[in-house]
Amino acid sequence: MPEYEFRDVYVPRGVSRKAATRLLTEHAEYGHWELDRLRLNSDGSRQVRLRRRIIRQLRATW
Repeated sequence: MPEYEFRDVYVPRGVSRKAATRLLTEHAEYGHWELDRLRLNSDGSRQVRLRRRIIRQLRATW
């Protein structure tokens, strides 16, 4: 089963949808994060959980 690393990002209510999309796109492109969960709060703020796969390196035994 794959292991994931998680990062929580808080987007305040004053941030436009376009700016939030740009922020998440930058995380996805440069940090290799993908969207795990997005929660829209009643006050208009967003709580975003991003995840990326942890790649374990096996040690060489030679």
